[in-house]
Amino acid sequence: MSIDIANESGVEVDERELSRLARFVLDRMRLHPQAELSVVLVDEETMAEHHVRWMDEPGPTDVLAFPMDELRPGREGEEPPSGLLGDVVLCPQVAERQAKDAGHSTEDELQLLATHGILHLLGYDHAEPEEHQEMFGLQARLLAEWQPHRGAGDDG
Repeated sequence: MSIDIANESGVEVDERELSRLARFVLDRMRLHPQAELSVVLVDEETMAEHHVRWMDEPGPTDVLAFPMDELRPGREGEEPPSGLLGDVVLCPQVAERQAKDAGHSTEDELQLLATHGILHLLGYDHAEPEEHQEMFGLQARLLAEWQPHRGAGDDG
């Protein structure tokens, strides 16, 4: 699995741990071992520009997801297709504010947002109540399963 982390935000982030989390989530979602993911961390100004350009919404947001090959989670007993999953764009400054409001660390918030973005790349959405319940339930389960692996220094 190819996971590229590019930190263009000017904020120090544990890129290795973010990469490990992404690999964990992709493994749990049964993505092809040769699937490719890009995670880009940007500053607020850049995120605000992306938010206006791609979502027609003002101001910076926390996470944006840009799917490429429309890969979907693999099914038990089936070989998943390989390809380019897409890009997850995160804004550490927005994540830091949200983390304070939520009462947890910025790293926790970035991991939540990365997981959220990956799920969007895999076709999950939260526009409708049933979609919201499914996506946020899966997100919570993945993050709970990730907890024992945090900071372990291996790949899961």
